[in-house]
Formats: sequence, C-alpha cells, structure tokens
Amino acid sequence: MWVATVKLPKSPGHPFYTRLNALLEDEDFDRFVEGLCAKFYAPVMGRPSLEPGRYFRLLLVGYFEGIDSERGIAWRATDSLAVRSFLRLPVEQPPPDHSTISRTRRAIDLESHRAVFTWVQQRLVAAGLLKGKTIAIDATTLEANAAMRSIVRRDNEESYQEYLSGLAKASGIATPTREDLARLDRQRHKKTSNQDWKHPGDPDAKVAKMKDGRTHLAHKAEHAVDLETGALVAVTLQGADQGDTTTMVETAIAAADQIEDAQAEVQAPQPLEELIADKGYHSNQTMIDLDAVGIRSYVAEPDRGRRDWSKEPAAQTPVYANRRRIGGSRGRRLLRQRGERIERSFAHLYDTGGMRRTHLRGHSNILKRLLIHAGGFNLGLVMRHLLGIGTPRGLQDRPAILIAAFVAFLGATRRWLVAISASHPLMGSLRYTQPFTAILPFWRSIESSPTYTTGC
Repeated sequence: MWVATVKLPKSPGHPFYTRLNALLEDEDFDRFVEGLCAKFYAPVMGRPSLEPGRYFRLLLVGYFEGIDSERGIAWRATDSLAVRSFLRLPVEQPPPDHSTISRTRRAIDLESHRAVFTWVQQRLVAAGLLKGKTIAIDATTLEANAAMRSIVRRDNEESYQEYLSGLAKASGIATPTREDLARLDRQRHKKTSNQDWKHPGDPDAKVAKMKDGRTHLAHKAEHAVDLETGALVAVTLQGADQGDTTTMVETAIAAADQIEDAQAEVQAPQPLEELIADKGYHSNQTMIDLDAVGIRSYVAEPDRGRRDWSKEPAAQTPVYANRRRIGGSRGRRLLRQRGERIERSFAHLYDTGGMRRTHLRGHSNILKRLLIHAGGFNLGLVMRHLLGIGTPRGLQDRPAILIAAFVAFLGATRRWLVAISASHPLMGSLRYTQPFTAILPFWRSIESSPTYTTGC
C-alpha cells in the first residue's frame, strides 16, 4: 500500500528546461537572487515562503509557456513534471499556489526585478550577444485589467451610467431607458477624456485606441532593442495616452543605463551612438535633443510638406541631417531591421508570451512581470546560441524540419544529376540506362509528397 518516493519513476525533464537549469546553476543564479532578496524575508518564518530562485523560475515558466496569469502558472507547475523538474520541486512537495506567487511579487520590490533583468544581460555580454551601439525604440499597447463600464469621473467619483442619466434628465427625459442612454451616448462628442475619467481600481490605466480599433483602458509598453543582436536592452511602461516623442526620452535613458550596468563587469561600457525609430517619434525637439547629446538619429520623417524654419531655426540642421541619413543605404537598412527586431520582441513577450492583456494592476506590478519576461526573451537568445532553439516549443517541429530538409537535399541532388546527364556526352548516353530510369519514379513520388513541398 505504500511506495517510497525514491522508487517512484522520475521524469527525464524537458531538454530545454534541463539545459536552462544547468545554465542558471553554472552562473549561481539562486545564490545571486537569494542575496538580492534576503531583506524581504523575515528571520522568523510563519507561513512557508517561496524561495527567490523558485519564484523567478515560475515567472520564466509564464513567459516560455505563454501563460498570462499567476493562477495559470501555478496550475501548470502542478500539472507538468517537466516544469516541476525545472522548479526543482520534489515529488512529495506541493507547488506554490497563485496567492503565494502574488504575495511574493508584492513583497519583492521593482529594483530587485530590474537587477535580475540586468543579471541576464550580463550573460548576454559574456556570450557576445549585447553590443549597445545601435538601439531601436518602439512601443505597443497592452490591454489593462479594467473595464470601461467601471470608470468614474475624477471630480465627483460619479459613474458613467450615472453621468449619462444626469445628461438625459437635463435634456428632458425624466425616466431614461437603456435605449435612451445608448442613443444619447452615441450623439455625444469627446465621450471619454483621461482628464475627466479614471478607473477606481487601476488609476494608471488610460483610455486609448487599441491596434484593432477598439477603445479600451490600456497601458503603453516601450522597448529598446539592440539592432546588431536582437537583444532586449530596456523595457519601460507608461500611460497609454502619452505620445511617443514624450516617452522616448525615458526609454533612451533606461537603455543607456542598462548597457552600462550590463557591460561594467566585463568590458568598458559601449556608449549609445545611434538611435532608430519610426515616424511617430519624429519632432523638431527630438532631433534637437538627440543632436545635443551626440546621438545619430535614424528616425523616419513624416511628410509635412515644405517646412518654415523661421520660428525654430535651431531644428533645421539636425532635421536635415536626420533626413540625409535615413535616405542613405545604411539608413534604409537600419529602418528595415528596426521593424524586424522590434516586432519580434513584441510577438515573443505579448502574443506568444501571454502579456498582451495584463492580469495585474498598477505600473509597478505590471513592470515587474514585464522585466522577467524580457529576461526570459534574452535567455532565449543565449539558449539559441547554445542549442539552436530559444523556446521549449522550438523542439516540437524539429524532427519534421530535419526530414523535410533531408528530402529537399535529395531532390536537389536528383535535379543536379539530371542537369549533368543532359549536358555531358558520356552521361547523356547513360541517362536512359536501366538503373537511372528505375530511380526516376522514386524521385517523382518523393517530390509529390507534402513533406517535400514544405521543405522546399
């Protein structure tokens, strides 16, 4: 009736997580985070706490598995033996529940999460995967964990429904129905302004238009990416109502600080020399500021027609210099790389990484999770450098890719032999011999298979 736990079968673990755990152990990750977070743990313990190394591993599982909520991360740790092995959880020990993960996140401050992100960047520098000379900046919107129907006015805390009812009564409708309120709402201009409305549970969430055209409460995440390697240099979080030209300064400063902190222990810090961005970041003041600090700008310029420089003569020279640079061959190449590198980081962190819709409230809480997701993205670059894959899901199609590549190689060999037999006199005389003609139907059957088509 009883079986010793040492006699239970053990999972071999996932190859990706096993190699990632070996990387973390070789670099003394657990000792680093335990010393970093020791001040947040009481000397006399009550309820069993969550070790810092296991806590940060849980957040990395959320990134690699594409899990958006802490409740989902806890469920995944309970369900998967491979994840339990990565977390170094014995069979007899239950995994932490979502409330323990949440309490640990609130106890550990934002700077400690940022220090873990910097620690991962130091591994990138050691592997030669972080240069810091050419940085691209772009932003995207994250759907907030707040509903539009729950917003209230900033002056008197009146709800949106009560506000519409007051407008209806002022217009002569004594007892407005739901249809009356909907019609009145459609007829109003400038319905929801962030200066007038807020969400009581998440004041940091701002009313914004999403990528699909919907109006929703949202946050704005901005990335700084190393264009030479694709490494994520900095992540900042701002209100969704702030313009790109306003938030770029904070992100550029954060990127320069991160590069200096990551490279300080290995080499002399590489100063930021070039900055690439799309046309949303172009303004006269932006060009003046970048030129003042000695950073070459490659910012796409919107079509503003003929410019009048009489009111802002100081902006003429840096604007023309930026226009000349983006018109060159290197400028066009950097702008193409910007779209590739930046969009890739957005796809990994938010689309497949599960953070497009946040389940947390407040910029501090959301940024903690974003920093560890960004660290997971950079760890994926290191793992791709070591294994050739950067995510656990990268192993799923590896056998099919190898088979397709092998069949494609056979097809190329067959076409090469046919070309030689058609051009060479000796091979032409042997082209229709029995051995070669017997092979041709086999090649044609392979070429018609779906695997061969996919491989090509």
